[in-house]
Amino acid sequence: MPKDDPKAGAASLPHVPTEQFIAGEWRKGGGAERAVTSPGDGRHLATIHDATEADLDDAVAAATRAQAEWADAGPVARGKALKAAAQRLRDNIEDLALIDALDCGNPLQGMRFDVGLGTTLMEYFAGLTSEVKGETIPQVAGKLTYVTPQPIGVVARLVPFNHPFMFACAKIAAPLAAGNAVILKPSEETPLAALRMAEIIADLFPKGLLSVVTGAAGLGAAICGHKGIGAVGLIGSVTTGRAVVKGGADTLKRTQLELGGKNALVICEDADVGRAVQGAVKGMNLGWTAGQSCGSTSRVLVHESHYDRVVEEIAKAFDAVKLGDPALETTQMGCMSTSAQYDKVCGFIERAKASGARIAAGGAPEGVPEEGLFVRPTLVCDVDADAEVAREEIFGPVLTVLKWRDEAEMLGIVNGLDVGLTASIWTQDLNTAMRLSGRIEAGYVWINDASDHYLGAPFGGVKQSGIGREECLGEMLAYTENKTVTVVVPQ
Repeated sequence: MPKDDPKAGAASLPHVPTEQFIAGEWRKGGGAERAVTSPGDGRHLATIHDATEADLDDAVAAATRAQAEWADAGPVARGKALKAAAQRLRDNIEDLALIDALDCGNPLQGMRFDVGLGTTLMEYFAGLTSEVKGETIPQVAGKLTYVTPQPIGVVARLVPFNHPFMFACAKIAAPLAAGNAVILKPSEETPLAALRMAEIIADLFPKGLLSVVTGAAGLGAAICGHKGIGAVGLIGSVTTGRAVVKGGADTLKRTQLELGGKNALVICEDADVGRAVQGAVKGMNLGWTAGQSCGSTSRVLVHESHYDRVVEEIAKAFDAVKLGDPALETTQMGCMSTSAQYDKVCGFIERAKASGARIAAGGAPEGVPEEGLFVRPTLVCDVDADAEVAREEIFGPVLTVLKWRDEAEMLGIVNGLDVGLTASIWTQDLNTAMRLSGRIEAGYVWINDASDHYLGAPFGGVKQSGIGREECLGEMLAYTENKTVTVVVPQ
């Protein structure tokens, strides 16, 4: 590149395959050509041809053949293969983290954490393969009834753009551990890490057991409606979750859904305000995904006695966040992963301004590439609880602060939405903590903490934030179905 080109010093994309991985082989997809660009500076990264329904048919047919061999191999062999896969991926941590930083705009340090988290979850499920256990049921003399969980067969996992590698790695692990074949569809916007993952580990499994197909909503719909696929697991928006359920209705597809939320962080009158402010900033996952996280605690409900202090201190913390090139070690926060998400987030901010909200932190980003999809951490305050910015999931670095006085009124605001993924409560009183955690409608509640996940702790939402639980034994068992057998001893 010419020396005066501002992108001349940009990090180079490590090797990535750009074909579909179908039935154990690499092939050019039969669909439309798709350009993959870096949201950090707009440069072209790769060109990929989408998979077609014919490509999907081939993947399903190969998966069906390979799955029987994989299930018959037994839990020990499956566990060993998954552990070996996790180690290979961990050995490639620098390349995988850089691929994600360039492809989705999350900072390099956060993407290293993602590689560690994804491979840890894969190892976790590798260790659970022997926990797919059945039971016996008491019978009369001469009879035996037993129940044994069996793999569903072919499972599809649909993963979003915000954690491309981590979700690709972690979400194939549970169904594979249970003895299924997996067809993985990454986001069409950020497909590169999933393809590279397949290149690194696919030979550890029977040919065709794992396929990676890329494409847009049409391919997702074909997956949901395919009669050869027994279950679909999605991480995505509520709207996409509804589409998955509708698309799988004709085949009564089993679904596992982790969907969005407008998650509340409640600061009580007796809270340690300094720690609560730190928790509110941490809960936005700015240094991990620039707020593009379904679990982010994106609305703070603070007791009126602390409102002014909380707004001032969060604003100060937001203003201190350093945006920059996602591939640099010094970058604290990256950018929006897609142009559509950038437009969506900016639209929410502009409409909030137009409606009279006060923007306590935010503004135009400085010192970043003009072509990059950067949005400063934005703090919105002095709005009513029914304001759009306080009710709708924005999926970006936008935090809304509301004040409350009466606990019943506060709970009405927290529970007044049709979603309920996470919540965070800040109080120094155990009775308050237990009372509110019981009354808040959310699938995962932190008390005096936010954002952290713990290995084996079920994660998922209530209401329209999802179906089922992930990151735990229950996720693996969701990809099995019980078979009941009664044996009568011949007389």
